[in-house]
Amino acid sequence: MDLQLWLIIGGAGAIAFYMAWSIGANDVANSMATAVGAKAITFKQAVLIAGVLNIVGAVFVGGHVTDTVRKGVVDVTGLDSHTLLLGFVASLLAAAIWVTISTWKSMPISTTHSIIGALMGFGLIAGGTSSVLWDKIGAVAASWILSPIAGCILAFIIFKLLVKTIFAKDEPVKAAKLVGPILIGFTAFLIASSLFLKTPLSKNYHISDSEGLQIAAVIAVVVGIIGLFLLRKIQAKKKDDYHTVEGIFRKLQIVTSCYVAFAHGANDVANVIGPVAAIVPLAQGADIGSKVDVPYALLLLGGVGIAIGCLTWGRKVMRTVGSRITSLTNTRGFSVDFGAATTVLIASKLGMPISTSHTVVGAVIGVGLARGLEAVDLSVIKKIVVSWVLTLPIAAGTSIGIFLMLRVIAG
Repeated sequence: MDLQLWLIIGGAGAIAFYMAWSIGANDVANSMATAVGAKAITFKQAVLIAGVLNIVGAVFVGGHVTDTVRKGVVDVTGLDSHTLLLGFVASLLAAAIWVTISTWKSMPISTTHSIIGALMGFGLIAGGTSSVLWDKIGAVAASWILSPIAGCILAFIIFKLLVKTIFAKDEPVKAAKLVGPILIGFTAFLIASSLFLKTPLSKNYHISDSEGLQIAAVIAVVVGIIGLFLLRKIQAKKKDDYHTVEGIFRKLQIVTSCYVAFAHGANDVANVIGPVAAIVPLAQGADIGSKVDVPYALLLLGGVGIAIGCLTWGRKVMRTVGSRITSLTNTRGFSVDFGAATTVLIASKLGMPISTSHTVVGAVIGVGLARGLEAVDLSVIKKIVVSWVLTLPIAAGTSIGIFLMLRVIAG
């Protein structure tokens, strides 16, 4: 292996780590911000849980190569391997830079949309407007509106359901001991379904849709029974003991956050690491359509990068999502996790491009609105929405600049 190829591999690894670090600093807040904001767990505990579960999800479930470039954003027909190689590098680096800037400003954005914007910029400069698949870009723009609205509505409904089935009851603690495990079991069913229905995991282990639903159902029942068992000894200290109710949901919320963190590692990490892994075969002269397996070492590198990003800068975005939009209790945080997870599952099965960041923010807003408009900090929401709208054009512009610079350097 010659020196140039070693340099390319080293550069690809560095970009993979930087992108993963950026995800850890910004995106992991999606799964842990509400738990930290509602004081279910500490920041250090959140970092440990998110880091471990993202690594596990990335290494054991995320080992597939995504077709983001070949099928989704840019028509690569007619582009040579050298141009594609520079485009991959420029796009991933540009996306990571924008995510870093957004994290510095404590704004939760979508790393997926950052990559799409960066790829769009590369496509425009390398192949012109005709090379960009604008229907994909339009779907992304639509998701800016649809995903937060869906998350908002579902979280609003779940929180109102908790109010009606628990807080409005004569014995709220007794009601919570029954309703809580049912909801946590259903949440486990939804997220397990997202992992076992038409996913790389189901394909690798030859799991049919019916078998996937059965596995998800068993997981849901087991989780529900465990919930009932763990909560059985909790007793109300007084008739209207809402503090104990929040204590029950403090425990349940940790479970929902863990599931979301694992799903993030399983579904999102490979979508970033996959394109990086494609850089190496391109450098070796392979065709863009060639089947490429993502090395476990690269997935592990991505998972570790996410953990370090969450540890070093994760607090900034966690603080925005977990406390600045609206005040979160444990029941509200549970409603956010449930609404966000359900929205992501439904959207993914409908084939809609969706951002976990956008969905979680929408869910937080929904819970805030359940308490009245005055409970939501509209100034923070305005800043977040602006950062969402800027993601595509800024990532695209940065990608163009880096691509042109690399093309001059590489000759």
